[in-house]
Amino acid sequence: MTDVLVVAELLDGGFRRNTLSAVSVASQIAKASGGAFDILAIGEGSKNAAATAAKFGARKVLAAEVAGGYFAEKYSPTVAEVAKKGGYGVVTATASTYGKDLLPRVAARIGAGYVGDIRGVTTGGTISYQRPMYAGNVFGTVTVNTPVAVVTVRQSEVAPAAEAGGACPIEEVAVAQDAAAANVEYVGIQSQKSARPDLGEAATVVSGGRALKSGENFKTVLEPLVDAMGAAMGASRAAVDAGYVPGDLQVGQTGKVVAPKLYVAVGISGAIQHLAGMKGSKVIVAINKDKEAPIAQVADYFLVGDLFTLVPEMAAKVKALKAQG
Repeated sequence: MTDVLVVAELLDGGFRRNTLSAVSVASQIAKASGGAFDILAIGEGSKNAAATAAKFGARKVLAAEVAGGYFAEKYSPTVAEVAKKGGYGVVTATASTYGKDLLPRVAARIGAGYVGDIRGVTTGGTISYQRPMYAGNVFGTVTVNTPVAVVTVRQSEVAPAAEAGGACPIEEVAVAQDAAAANVEYVGIQSQKSARPDLGEAATVVSGGRALKSGENFKTVLEPLVDAMGAAMGASRAAVDAGYVPGDLQVGQTGKVVAPKLYVAVGISGAIQHLAGMKGSKVIVAINKDKEAPIAQVADYFLVGDLFTLVPEMAAKVKALKAQG
Protein backbone atom coordinates (compact mmCIF):
# COMPACT_ATOMS: atom_id res chain seq x y z
CA MET A 1 0.00 0.00 0.00
CA THR A 2 1.37 3.40 -1.02
CA ASP A 3 -0.08 6.69 0.18
CA VAL A 4 0.70 9.78 -1.88
CA LEU A 5 1.01 13.45 -0.93
CA VAL A 6 0.28 16.04 -3.62
CA VAL A 7 1.76 19.50 -3.00
CA ALA A 8 -0.64 21.98 -4.55
CA GLU A 9 0.51 25.17 -6.24
CA LEU A 10 -1.27 28.35 -5.17
CA LEU A 11 -1.54 31.62 -7.07
CA ASP A 12 -2.98 34.79 -5.54
CA GLY A 13 -4.52 32.69 -2.77
CA GLY A 14 -6.22 30.30 -5.17
CA PHE A 15 -5.69 26.68 -6.22
CA ARG A 16 -3.82 26.41 -9.55
CA ARG A 17 -5.39 23.90 -11.88
CA ASN A 18 -1.99 22.76 -13.14
CA THR A 19 -1.82 20.77 -9.87
CA LEU A 20 -4.46 18.42 -11.31
CA SER A 21 -1.89 16.61 -13.44
CA ALA A 22 -0.08 15.62 -10.25
CA VAL A 23 -3.43 14.63 -8.74
CA SER A 24 -3.99 12.27 -11.70
CA VAL A 25 -0.68 10.52 -11.06
CA ALA A 26 -1.32 10.37 -7.31
CA SER A 27 -4.74 8.82 -7.89
CA GLN A 28 -3.28 6.18 -10.23
CA ILE A 29 -0.58 5.16 -7.76
CA ALA A 30 -2.96 5.10 -4.80
CA LYS A 31 -5.61 3.00 -6.57
CA ALA A 32 -3.09 0.47 -7.89
CA SER A 33 -1.49 -0.03 -4.48
CA GLY A 34 -4.60 0.07 -2.33
CA GLY A 35 -3.54 3.35 -0.73
CA ALA A 36 -4.93 6.87 -0.73
CA PHE A 37 -3.75 10.34 -1.68
CA ASP A 38 -3.92 13.62 0.20
CA ILE A 39 -3.37 17.17 -1.02
CA LEU A 40 -1.35 19.80 0.84
CA ALA A 41 -2.30 23.42 0.17
CA ILE A 42 0.50 25.58 1.53
CA GLY A 43 0.88 29.34 1.32
CA GLU A 44 -1.22 32.47 1.61
CA GLY A 45 -4.89 31.70 1.13
CA SER A 46 -4.43 28.01 1.90
CA LYS A 47 -7.95 27.58 3.29
CA ASN A 48 -9.55 28.99 0.16
CA ALA A 49 -7.32 26.83 -2.05
CA ALA A 50 -8.04 23.79 0.11
CA ALA A 51 -11.79 24.19 -0.45
CA THR A 52 -11.21 23.89 -4.21
CA ALA A 53 -8.71 21.04 -3.88
CA ALA A 54 -11.19 19.05 -1.79
CA LYS A 55 -13.35 18.41 -4.88
CA PHE A 56 -10.90 16.09 -6.66
CA GLY A 57 -11.14 12.78 -4.83
CA ALA A 58 -8.47 13.09 -2.15
CA ARG A 59 -8.83 11.33 1.20
CA LYS A 60 -8.26 14.70 2.86
CA VAL A 61 -6.77 18.11 2.17
CA LEU A 62 -4.22 19.64 4.49
CA ALA A 63 -3.99 23.43 4.79
CA ALA A 64 -0.86 25.23 5.98
CA GLU A 65 -1.15 29.00 6.05
CA VAL A 66 2.23 30.61 5.36
CA ALA A 67 2.25 34.38 5.07
CA GLY A 68 4.80 36.60 3.40
CA GLY A 69 5.16 35.15 -0.10
CA TYR A 70 6.81 32.01 -1.46
CA PHE A 71 10.42 30.94 -1.21
CA ALA A 72 11.56 27.35 -0.92
CA GLU A 73 13.47 27.74 2.34
CA LYS A 74 10.21 28.71 4.05
CA TYR A 75 7.94 26.09 2.48
CA SER A 76 10.17 23.00 2.33
CA PRO A 77 10.36 22.37 6.12
CA THR A 78 6.57 22.12 6.37
CA VAL A 79 6.22 19.90 3.31
CA ALA A 80 8.99 17.62 4.58
CA GLU A 81 7.44 17.42 8.05
CA VAL A 82 4.00 16.57 6.65
CA ALA A 83 5.54 13.94 4.37
CA LYS A 84 7.38 12.26 7.27
CA LYS A 85 4.52 12.34 9.74
CA GLY A 86 2.01 11.11 7.18
CA GLY A 87 4.11 8.12 6.16
CA TYR A 88 3.69 8.85 2.47
CA GLY A 89 5.52 6.66 -0.02
CA VAL A 90 5.36 9.26 -2.80
CA VAL A 91 5.40 13.06 -2.71
CA THR A 92 4.49 14.80 -5.94
CA ALA A 93 3.72 18.15 -7.55
CA THR A 94 3.43 19.50 -11.07
CA ALA A 95 6.73 20.21 -12.83
CA SER A 96 6.14 23.95 -12.99
CA THR A 97 8.73 26.47 -11.85
CA TYR A 98 7.23 26.09 -8.38
CA GLY A 99 7.42 22.29 -8.31
CA LYS A 100 10.91 22.18 -9.78
CA ASP A 101 12.13 24.66 -7.17
CA LEU A 102 10.44 23.22 -4.11
CA LEU A 103 10.42 19.43 -4.40
CA PRO A 104 14.15 18.77 -4.84
CA ARG A 105 14.68 20.58 -1.52
CA VAL A 106 11.97 18.47 0.08
CA ALA A 107 13.66 15.32 -1.26
CA ALA A 108 16.98 16.41 0.26
CA ARG A 109 15.35 17.01 3.65
CA ILE A 110 13.75 13.58 3.88
CA GLY A 111 16.53 11.64 2.14
CA ALA A 112 14.31 10.62 -0.77
CA GLY A 113 15.12 9.78 -4.37
CA TYR A 114 13.96 12.44 -6.82
CA VAL A 115 12.56 11.99 -10.35
CA GLY A 116 11.80 15.18 -12.24
CA ASP A 117 9.43 15.91 -15.11
CA ILE A 118 7.78 12.51 -15.39
CA ARG A 119 5.32 11.86 -18.24
CA GLY A 120 3.76 8.70 -16.85
CA VAL A 121 3.85 6.02 -14.20
CA THR A 122 3.67 2.24 -14.30
CA THR A 123 2.24 0.51 -11.25
CA GLY A 124 2.68 -3.10 -10.25
CA GLY A 125 5.05 -4.81 -7.88
CA THR A 126 7.38 -1.82 -8.23
CA ILE A 127 6.37 1.70 -9.21
CA SER A 128 8.33 3.00 -12.17
CA TYR A 129 8.35 6.42 -13.77
CA GLN A 130 8.80 7.48 -17.37
CA ARG A 131 10.69 10.70 -17.99
CA PRO A 132 12.19 12.43 -21.04
CA MET A 133 15.95 12.55 -21.52
CA TYR A 134 18.21 14.20 -24.10
CA ALA A 135 15.71 16.96 -24.92
CA GLY A 136 12.88 14.47 -25.29
CA ASN A 137 14.61 12.24 -27.84
CA VAL A 138 14.78 9.36 -25.37
CA PHE A 139 12.31 8.30 -22.69
CA GLY A 140 13.76 6.50 -19.71
CA THR A 141 11.97 4.28 -17.22
CA VAL A 142 13.33 4.62 -13.71
CA THR A 143 12.59 3.26 -10.26
CA VAL A 144 13.36 4.81 -6.87
CA ASN A 145 15.10 2.66 -4.28
CA THR A 146 14.60 4.92 -1.26
CA PRO A 147 11.54 4.36 0.97
CA VAL A 148 10.00 7.62 -0.29
CA ALA A 149 10.00 8.88 -3.87
CA VAL A 150 9.66 12.57 -4.73
CA VAL A 151 8.48 13.25 -8.28
CA THR A 152 7.31 16.16 -10.40
CA VAL A 153 4.76 15.61 -13.19
CA ARG A 154 4.94 17.22 -16.62
CA GLN A 155 1.59 18.92 -17.04
CA SER A 156 1.60 18.71 -20.83
CA GLU A 157 1.88 14.89 -20.74
CA VAL A 158 -0.70 13.96 -18.09
CA ALA A 159 -4.40 14.72 -18.31
CA PRO A 160 -5.80 16.71 -15.37
CA ALA A 161 -7.95 14.99 -12.78
CA ALA A 162 -11.70 15.57 -12.90
CA GLU A 163 -13.90 16.55 -9.99
CA ALA A 164 -15.03 13.60 -7.90
CA GLY A 165 -18.56 14.80 -7.21
CA GLY A 166 -18.05 15.54 -3.53
CA ALA A 167 -15.70 17.21 -1.08
CA CYS A 168 -13.26 15.56 1.29
CA PRO A 169 -12.40 16.77 4.83
CA ILE A 170 -9.97 19.68 5.31
CA GLU A 171 -7.47 19.74 8.18
CA GLU A 172 -5.11 22.49 9.25
CA VAL A 173 -1.48 21.58 9.84
CA ALA A 174 1.21 23.41 11.75
CA VAL A 175 3.88 25.34 9.89
CA ALA A 176 7.39 24.07 10.58
CA GLN A 177 10.17 26.54 11.22
CA ASP A 178 13.75 26.35 10.01
CA ALA A 179 16.80 28.52 10.65
CA ALA A 180 17.58 28.78 6.93
CA ALA A 181 14.34 30.67 6.30
CA ALA A 182 15.45 33.41 8.68
CA ASN A 183 18.35 34.19 6.36
CA VAL A 184 16.10 34.80 3.37
CA GLU A 185 13.84 37.82 2.90
CA TYR A 186 10.87 37.84 0.55
CA VAL A 187 11.02 41.18 -1.27
CA GLY A 188 8.28 40.80 -3.87
CA ILE A 189 7.34 39.27 -7.19
CA GLN A 190 7.22 40.81 -10.64
CA SER A 191 4.82 39.07 -13.00
CA GLN A 192 3.27 39.82 -16.35
CA LYS A 193 -0.49 40.25 -16.02
CA SER A 194 -2.35 39.37 -19.18
CA ALA A 195 -5.93 38.87 -20.29
CA ARG A 196 -4.71 36.06 -22.55
CA PRO A 197 -4.81 32.40 -21.44
CA ASP A 198 -1.97 31.06 -19.35
CA LEU A 199 0.78 29.70 -21.60
CA GLY A 200 1.01 26.39 -19.78
CA GLU A 201 -2.75 25.75 -19.83
CA ALA A 202 -3.94 27.28 -23.13
CA ALA A 203 -5.68 25.18 -25.80
CA THR A 204 -4.06 27.30 -28.52
CA VAL A 205 -0.53 28.76 -28.49
CA VAL A 206 0.99 31.10 -31.07
CA SER A 207 4.77 31.47 -30.72
CA GLY A 208 7.17 33.79 -32.49
CA GLY A 209 10.85 33.41 -33.25
CA ARG A 210 13.85 35.58 -34.00
CA ALA A 211 12.64 36.02 -37.59
CA LEU A 212 10.14 38.58 -36.29
CA LYS A 213 13.22 40.82 -35.90
CA SER A 214 11.98 43.06 -33.06
CA GLY A 215 9.74 43.36 -30.05
CA GLU A 216 7.67 45.91 -31.96
CA ASN A 217 6.92 43.28 -34.62
CA PHE A 218 5.72 40.90 -31.91
CA LYS A 219 3.14 43.56 -31.03
CA THR A 220 2.14 44.67 -34.51
CA VAL A 221 2.46 41.42 -36.46
CA LEU A 222 2.08 38.49 -34.05
CA GLU A 223 -0.27 39.80 -31.37
CA PRO A 224 -3.21 40.43 -33.76
CA LEU A 225 -3.11 36.73 -34.71
CA VAL A 226 -2.73 35.69 -31.06
CA ASP A 227 -5.78 37.71 -30.05
CA ALA A 228 -7.85 36.71 -33.09
CA MET A 229 -7.33 33.06 -32.18
CA GLY A 230 -7.90 33.57 -28.45
CA ALA A 231 -4.48 32.06 -27.89
CA ALA A 232 -1.61 32.34 -25.45
CA MET A 233 1.55 33.89 -26.80
CA GLY A 234 4.90 32.12 -26.67
CA ALA A 235 8.38 32.65 -28.04
CA SER A 236 11.56 30.81 -28.90
CA ARG A 237 14.65 31.18 -26.76
CA ALA A 238 16.33 33.14 -29.55
CA ALA A 239 13.56 35.74 -29.44
CA VAL A 240 13.78 35.94 -25.65
CA ASP A 241 17.58 36.22 -25.68
CA ALA A 242 17.30 39.01 -28.27
CA GLY A 243 15.11 40.94 -25.83
CA TYR A 244 11.99 40.93 -28.01
CA VAL A 245 9.75 39.49 -25.27
CA PRO A 246 10.12 38.58 -21.57
CA GLY A 247 11.47 35.22 -20.47
CA ASP A 248 8.16 33.94 -19.09
CA LEU A 249 6.97 33.48 -22.69
CA GLN A 250 9.80 31.11 -23.62
CA VAL A 251 8.75 27.69 -24.88
CA GLY A 252 11.35 24.94 -24.92
CA GLN A 253 13.65 22.72 -22.94
CA THR A 254 14.80 25.63 -20.76
CA GLY A 255 11.42 27.37 -20.84
CA LYS A 256 7.87 26.11 -20.57
CA VAL A 257 6.74 22.76 -21.92
CA VAL A 258 3.35 23.02 -23.60
CA ALA A 259 1.03 20.59 -25.38
CA PRO A 260 -1.98 22.57 -26.62
CA LYS A 261 -4.55 21.36 -29.13
CA LEU A 262 -3.07 23.81 -31.66
CA TYR A 263 0.48 25.21 -31.75
CA VAL A 264 1.38 27.86 -34.35
CA ALA A 265 5.13 28.49 -34.78
CA VAL A 266 5.89 31.73 -36.59
CA GLY A 267 9.44 32.31 -37.80
CA ILE A 268 10.84 29.52 -35.61
CA SER A 269 13.41 27.24 -37.21
CA GLY A 270 12.82 24.42 -34.74
CA ALA A 271 16.02 23.85 -32.78
CA ILE A 272 15.91 20.64 -30.77
CA GLN A 273 15.57 22.61 -27.53
CA HIS A 274 12.42 24.32 -28.81
CA LEU A 275 10.93 21.10 -30.18
CA ALA A 276 11.37 19.50 -26.76
CA GLY A 277 8.95 22.06 -25.35
CA MET A 278 6.11 21.80 -27.88
CA LYS A 279 6.26 18.63 -29.98
CA GLY A 280 3.56 17.04 -27.83
CA SER A 281 1.03 19.50 -29.29
CA LYS A 282 -1.93 17.84 -31.00
CA VAL A 283 -1.70 19.92 -34.23
CA ILE A 284 1.38 21.93 -35.21
CA VAL A 285 1.31 24.69 -37.82
CA ALA A 286 4.60 26.28 -38.88
CA ILE A 287 5.16 29.44 -40.90
CA ASN A 288 8.69 29.83 -42.25
CA LYS A 289 10.33 30.96 -45.45
CA ASP A 290 12.83 28.09 -45.23
CA LYS A 291 11.10 24.89 -46.34
CA GLU A 292 14.05 22.88 -44.96
CA ALA A 293 13.71 24.25 -41.43
CA PRO A 294 13.87 21.48 -38.80
CA ILE A 295 10.38 22.31 -37.54
CA ALA A 296 9.02 20.88 -40.80
CA GLN A 297 9.79 17.43 -39.40
CA VAL A 298 7.13 17.77 -36.68
CA ALA A 299 4.67 20.18 -38.33
CA ASP A 300 1.29 18.90 -39.49
CA TYR A 301 0.90 21.97 -41.70
CA PHE A 302 3.82 23.98 -43.07
CA LEU A 303 3.32 27.36 -44.78
CA VAL A 304 6.35 28.43 -46.79
CA GLY A 305 6.51 32.18 -47.21
CA ASP A 306 7.15 35.58 -45.69
CA LEU A 307 5.65 35.73 -42.21
CA PHE A 308 5.15 39.49 -42.55
CA THR A 309 2.66 38.73 -45.32
CA LEU A 310 1.18 35.43 -44.17
CA VAL A 311 0.54 36.27 -40.51
CA PRO A 312 -1.58 39.42 -41.15
CA GLU A 313 -3.51 37.48 -43.82
CA MET A 314 -4.14 34.64 -41.37
CA ALA A 315 -5.27 37.06 -38.64
CA ALA A 316 -7.70 38.71 -41.08
CA LYS A 317 -9.09 35.33 -42.14
CA VAL A 318 -9.62 34.22 -38.53
CA LYS A 319 -11.39 37.48 -37.68
CA ALA A 320 -13.63 37.15 -40.75
CA LEU A 321 -14.57 33.57 -39.85
CA LYS A 322 -15.40 34.59 -36.28
CA ALA A 323 -17.54 37.47 -37.57
CA GLN A 324 -19.57 34.97 -39.60
CA GLY A 325 -20.29 33.09 -36.39
